[in-house]
Amino acid sequence: MSTPATPGAAPAKVRTAVVGAGYWGINHVRTFAKLDGCSLVRVCDQAEKNLGRAKGLAPGAKLGTSYEEVLADPEVDAVVLATPAVLHASQTLAALKAGKHVFVEKPMSLTVADGETMVQAARAANKTLMVGHLMLFHAAVHRLKEMIDSGDVGDVYYLYGLRVNLGRLRKDENAMWSLAPHDISIILYLLGQTPVTVAARGQSYLQPGVQDVVFLNLEFGDGKMAQIQISWLDPRKERRLTVVGSKRMVELDDAHPTEKLRIYDKGFSRPPEFTQYGEYLTVRQGDIHIPHLDLPEPLNVECKHFIDAIRGTQTLRSSGADGLEVVKVLEAAQRSLDRRGAPVGVG
Repeated sequence: MSTPATPGAAPAKVRTAVVGAGYWGINHVRTFAKLDGCSLVRVCDQAEKNLGRAKGLAPGAKLGTSYEEVLADPEVDAVVLATPAVLHASQTLAALKAGKHVFVEKPMSLTVADGETMVQAARAANKTLMVGHLMLFHAAVHRLKEMIDSGDVGDVYYLYGLRVNLGRLRKDENAMWSLAPHDISIILYLLGQTPVTVAARGQSYLQPGVQDVVFLNLEFGDGKMAQIQISWLDPRKERRLTVVGSKRMVELDDAHPTEKLRIYDKGFSRPPEFTQYGEYLTVRQGDIHIPHLDLPEPLNVECKHFIDAIRGTQTLRSSGADGLEVVKVLEAAQRSLDRRGAPVGVG
């Protein structure tokens, strides 16, 4: 899933502008304002209250409401887009045309066609295009990836994710487009492949035409399968992903304050002299191991990764091409959702 960065020349400090300082964008303001190798020179938002909060976090940055002024500023090397998803494609293309590097939040676009245009534009401009798939910069996800790649989990059979909570409702995108990019990006990263078909079923209980509950199934070419349950209509906040392998099973629980990974030495075993599954299978009940993990803030790691990629010292972990694969899954899943769960090919 990783793609080498091909940035143009960058100064000693990458002069950055954050566009969108609302619910999530204000965290980008906070992070880029303190980041080594970066100078936060502008913050852009349509709401004065958001600019007021940004001023306290980045007193040296110019504040304004005009995106055009940001793009016209020669002192801006890179743009961070934490704006509504419907604006991502047009704003990214405008920034690339203006000669800026771009960090765009997930999902990078709402159509595959727009995503492909964005990737092509970044290549033509020789600029870094990174997509904000935050969980790819989480220490527990890295450890899980290492376990899978090293064979410690064995053959991965299937995965299932649970990402539910009560709120926060959106009107411009359903729960799948809002929440599922996290789990889809993790699953594609862990398995190193894109599913061949997807199937999705959901319902709109709170807002007509905006699904707040979705069950999404992904089928891969080698027989692996993944299931994701997404909802913003649930009594508990859950952020879990379980990987079931032939040797071990691993649960990633991002909602737990400290125990992010639980490794279960459980499964089925068979004596080596037997070659067929069946009556000779025996359940293996081993230990549960909770590894110690250093847990730096994923957003800080992600933002530093973007700056380092621009400076040419880092290989992009969440490139435009990677983000496009997630959009391909989402677009196919939306078609399936519209067809009440009929399987749809991903292409």
